[in-house]
Amino acid sequence: MSSENRMTTVARLWAEHCAAPFPGRLRAVEVAGVEMVMLDADVAGCVSVWLANGGTVDDRSWDVLAACERRLERVLPELTDREAAYYRRLLEMTVLVLDAPG
Repeated sequence: MSSENRMTTVARLWAEHCAAPFPGRLRAVEVAGVEMVMLDADVAGCVSVWLANGGTVDDRSWDVLAACERRLERVLPELTDREAAYYRRLLEMTVLVLDAPG
């Protein structure tokens, strides 16, 4: 995927994510040992910085996203359909950012 296509895809997913309501059942809840609000916030923060910086993140943000990818893969099988869709979108953005060149 070209850098331009990657940026466009992440920007589209980000807009969808911002418009989606947070799954109410997951407020103040841990799933598979993961605090779901913080997982959402960590990915959202890193993705928004990546978009604002034209497709780059610092090493710390990259490490945060790498840890979030592992957590997302752990929690997704435990979620209902709507919850899973919300967090699958986070995983998709995470993977796109982590696989971006540079």
